[in-house]
Amino acid sequence: MSDRDVVQKARRWVVKIGSALLTADGRGLDRESIGQWVSQVAQLLEQGVEVVLVSSGAVAEGMSRLGWRKRPSSVHELQAAAAVGQMGLVQAYEFQFQQFNRHTAQVLLDHDDLSNRERYLNARNTLQSLMSLGVVPVINENDTVVTDEIRFGDNDSLAAMVANLIDADLLVILTDQHGLYDADPRKHPKANLIFHGKAGDPALEALAGEGGALGRGGMTTKLKAARLAARSGANTLIVGGRAENILTRLAEGEELGTLLLAEQEPIAARKQWLAGRLQVRGSVTLDHGATQVLQQQGKSLLPVGVKFVVGDFNRGDLVRCVDEDGNEIARGLINYSAVESRKIIGKNSELISSILGYCDHKELIHRDNLVLV
Repeated sequence: MSDRDVVQKARRWVVKIGSALLTADGRGLDRESIGQWVSQVAQLLEQGVEVVLVSSGAVAEGMSRLGWRKRPSSVHELQAAAAVGQMGLVQAYEFQFQQFNRHTAQVLLDHDDLSNRERYLNARNTLQSLMSLGVVPVINENDTVVTDEIRFGDNDSLAAMVANLIDADLLVILTDQHGLYDADPRKHPKANLIFHGKAGDPALEALAGEGGALGRGGMTTKLKAARLAARSGANTLIVGGRAENILTRLAEGEELGTLLLAEQEPIAARKQWLAGRLQVRGSVTLDHGATQVLQQQGKSLLPVGVKFVVGDFNRGDLVRCVDEDGNEIARGLINYSAVESRKIIGKNSELISSILGYCDHKELIHRDNLVLV
């Protein structure tokens, strides 16, 4: 299998579009280009590829609307520009996707959303639901309310964390360069494009340059994003966003941009990421039937298959799933607290609402948040 086969086989993409592309290098939103990217995303969706957009441009669009030529350094001025610009950004995407009878959803995230286990689970489940409905999530950093302590700092890192969040196969970073070069192409016309490499390769990171005046993400942040995305097994493509039909050409396997491969397959990588990222807070003991369903059929864990609950955990915490002999067979992010779980274990999912007064999920642990050990 060639390197580009992994792109053709990818069924879930995160596509990040940078400020310089979206705002025609600061002259306001480039609606024509946005229309072209949206058209290509619509084609990917028709081919069965799920796409989540991570869009920069709110601050730059706000600067344009406010008549500011220089990016402010004040956090509050940046937040004001983001608030103004976000209106135009969302309107542009909504209008373009409507041409293809596609709904969009605005999702604003900050670092705290993905550091908090419960909010992480909320964000993941919401994005999964949106994709299952055929809706295109348009994600941006919540620039209007973030502070220096919790901001991602660049949408490249945000895109990588979204790739982790939804188990994406591929992260595509559209930029104003064709990819990673062995020298700065703006200073060295004979610089060579690097077509492939390994995510996290220190030799490649040493080649990275600095970002432009509009965005905060130079090639350094894009390589860092590739390393972050690889934690959950996602490969990364850094590619020029102005190339004609860039997304559909990539989907067809054309060798464009720089492809950075993850070291591990997605399932193994997510297992490692879940195990290393979160502390185990408790355990649930499964009956024989539930143990077989998890191990042999890869299904979600339902309350009816659980016999005992150990520990004092909250919704979104990582828990062990053990068989009746105490052997760990899986671990995952649980949808109910320990108190709630004790009330519904052994019961059919249809009874959750009558027992608790609500039913957020019919599964105790959804299969997307569960890994076998």
